[in-house]
Amino acid sequence: MRLVDATSEVAWSGALFDIAHQMGFGGVMYAALLSKHANLEHPFLYSNYPKAWRDHYDAAKLHSVDPTIRHCMNSVLPLIWEPDTFRHADNHNLYDESRQFVKRSGITFPMHGCNGEIGMISFATEEMDAEEFSAHLTHYMADLSLVRDYAFDSSLKFIKARSHAEPVPHLTKRELEVIKWVMAGKSSWEISRITDCAEATINFHISNIRQKFNVNTRQQALVKAIALGIITPEDPHR
Repeated sequence: MRLVDATSEVAWSGALFDIAHQMGFGGVMYAALLSKHANLEHPFLYSNYPKAWRDHYDAAKLHSVDPTIRHCMNSVLPLIWEPDTFRHADNHNLYDESRQFVKRSGITFPMHGCNGEIGMISFATEEMDAEEFSAHLTHYMADLSLVRDYAFDSSLKFIKARSHAEPVPHLTKRELEVIKWVMAGKSSWEISRITDCAEATINFHISNIRQKFNVNTRQQALVKAIALGIITPEDPHR
């Protein structure tokens, strides 16, 4: 399959879009992360959705209210697009909002890797009535699931290459010790007792670590530290 043989992201994404198009799905959105703790604003993302919609989605940070993301983080079942599916708890309806830019029927498949990777792939057609789209899905569902699996597995080399291409922040000896204890599941108070430092000092180190990794939480910093090879799950502190 062309997805597996692709040696560049451009060739890979082109193959993915072509395969979907041959099955009558002109729209594809693929997004994946090495961990569910990673920053959702910066996934490995390829999409041929209309640029105006992607620009609006990113500018409005709609990932924070997108029910498809919430679904894919917690389920392995495909999600067929329906108005009620996209209604958020605050009554924000992403389905209606997206239809201002494009009218489509579609389905989203969650992706979960054996090492904690997570993602989603959506296939969209021109808008169909419910019966017509159901028949289309029935015909292609097995093929779409297979494409999902091949796309996910073949994309991992590109996702990991991107991660390894990032500049590796320099952590001080104390910061390295602190992030290892974070990996072991210790709280700031527990780390302060272990290292004989004030809890405020530990929080200061964690703040510096987050800043160096350009993330918002200690868990996101931990994910990046592991992905960049700064620490490993086999470290003695674990």
